[in-house]
Amino acid sequence: MARQVKCINKKEHHNPYERITHIGGDWGKISSDQAIQDIKADPHSYYVSVGNSVWVVVATKNGREYLKTANDGENPNNLLSLPECK
Repeated sequence: MARQVKCINKKEHHNPYERITHIGGDWGKISSDQAIQDIKADPHSYYVSVGNSVWVVVATKNGREYLKTANDGENPNNLLSLPECK
């Protein structure tokens, strides 16, 4: 069952180049590494609903995996527009 992501944590929240360290929602909060493992096992593990609902996916840059949303034509990335997790 897919979980809605409602918040994120980054060291510098407003820096779009900073890697997300954690994601969270009504179901709790987990590390991005755990979310990446979950998504690799089931691509429909997490989604973001900001206007449109889009899946959270794993991408790779410079050999490092990170989380982002599937391309929905919106800018900025829906995942990065979420508030900070408490």
